[in-house]
Amino acid sequence: MALFALQLKFTDPARRLEVMPTHREYLAELYAAGKLHAAGPFADASGALLIYDVADEAEVREIIANDPYTAADVYEVVTLQEWDKRFPPA
Repeated sequence: MALFALQLKFTDPARRLEVMPTHREYLAELYAAGKLHAAGPFADASGALLIYDVADEAEVREIIANDPYTAADVYEVVTLQEWDKRFPPA
């Protein structure tokens, strides 16, 4: 498995709030399936950071494509990179 960090910048705050309940349900499903390591918005609500635990980049891109936030077009991707978690050690 590989960890991928996704940093988002929100572009439509009002629409994001409308879609948020569905987005959170989707994240809960991913977490229960072991595909989401952590997620949350930045304190200033300008964007968010999500850490996925997936097989490869193709899987994370599919997960992102199926996110309700993607369909609602409420963000821009700032970065999507594989992350090498060092601490705490596994």
